[in-house]
Amino acid sequence: MTEENDSQKPPIGGEVTPGRFGLSAKLLVLTVLFVMLAELLIYVPSIANFQKTGIEDRLETATVAARALSVSEAHALSPQMQATVLDELDAYALAIRVDGMKKLVAMTDMPPPVAREIDIRQLPPVAAIREAFDTLISGNNRTIRAVGPYQGDGEIEVVFSENGLKADMLAYSRNILILSIAISGLAAVLVYFSLRMLLVRPMLRVGRTLTAWLEDPEDQSRVIVPSGRRDEIGEMETRIATMQQHLHDVLKQQRRLAELGLAVSKINHDLRNLLASAQLMSDRLASIPDPTVQRFAPKLLATLDRAITYAQAVLSYGKAQELPPTRRLIALNRLVGEVGDVTGLPAHASIEWVNAVPTDLEVDADSDQLFRVLLNLVRNSAQALEQSGDETCVRRLTVAAERTGSVVKIRVLDTGPGVPEKAREHLFKPFQGSARRGGTGLGLAIAAELVRAHGGSIGLAADGPGAIFEIEIPDRPVPLGEVRRSRAS
Repeated sequence: MTEENDSQKPPIGGEVTPGRFGLSAKLLVLTVLFVMLAELLIYVPSIANFQKTGIEDRLETATVAARALSVSEAHALSPQMQATVLDELDAYALAIRVDGMKKLVAMTDMPPPVAREIDIRQLPPVAAIREAFDTLISGNNRTIRAVGPYQGDGEIEVVFSENGLKADMLAYSRNILILSIAISGLAAVLVYFSLRMLLVRPMLRVGRTLTAWLEDPEDQSRVIVPSGRRDEIGEMETRIATMQQHLHDVLKQQRRLAELGLAVSKINHDLRNLLASAQLMSDRLASIPDPTVQRFAPKLLATLDRAITYAQAVLSYGKAQELPPTRRLIALNRLVGEVGDVTGLPAHASIEWVNAVPTDLEVDADSDQLFRVLLNLVRNSAQALEQSGDETCVRRLTVAAERTGSVVKIRVLDTGPGVPEKAREHLFKPFQGSARRGGTGLGLAIAAELVRAHGGSIGLAADGPGAIFEIEIPDRPVPLGEVRRSRAS
């Protein structure tokens, strides 16, 4: 099932062909639908107003005819005259009501019964819309009696067939439909080309650029070049370019780390053999009775043993694998003294070496790993002091420590120039936290990793004239069962 789903996925960096119903077509259809919806919202009140206006026009015409025929009020109109008037009005009957008296002006011989009554004086908008759609949907040879105002308080009535009114309304609706289609089509075309120029084409350009960049992310020339637009598309291009540049730098660093890991593996293979040979020769030196040799030979042997242990651990950076710390109680003063002897600081001509660790202070740690941590920090401080060209400056390197409860705090202090602000941002990151030209920053990165393996922390303090690194190593937690057993005994 998984293989089938994977086979359906497009390959990374491959060309993705948009479907037939793409974004541009969707925009075109949506524009037509929205314009037609807007026209429909306009059509509903307009058709109601069209019917009301048509009835009002018929009533006005009937009013003019009724006033013209009022001169013949004393005489009844002849059937021929009534037929002429009704024919002009396209009506069945015409009547007026004045002072409460209703007068029939004209009427056909057999008018059909009235099916609907519309009083134009009492026709709110909602009722007008309802009456209009009643005519369009249900209108079929029905008779309407329309009532309107006549000479002040009077009223005029016209009885007519709704067929003519419905025909006019259908013709009006047809014209509105044709006009709406024309407007929506024109608007859709304009919106289509506008959005294609403003959105679709820039997005296609970004997509093609990303596809080409995915084929070779390390090629700097394939990073997208922002068009300089000041809208959301321009902001997207700028952000994508920033992301691509960041990934380019990350890939460059990862390639460097991979090359370094391969180099370390090759060097480690030969270095381990060379150190083993050096260890054999140092064993012979230990047998020489010279006092100076006897004094330094054990330290040389211990240093070679540590070096062989490091080589066997095969630290391949990029995936640094350190052995878990083997913790024991260590006399920290003696460990710091060994660090000073290995670095040669006690006999240094221009640097004052101070081991300020109390002689009775013990730390629960792995001696080899803590030695490496202190060695890296002390060497960095010594190199910073050696690079200071001013002979009047005090060059002092101090290692101090104290215990607070179950935590031992170690401080490595120097009177050098301190850590630059730029290096502080990535202080414990490899290849980024070096404060010295030509440095890799690996020493601080390794020190931080070893301290974290002990459950401790390492950081740079900001309360000294030079660089002050603080290390906190907590004791191992004691199981509650052992504490209870010890108290019980």
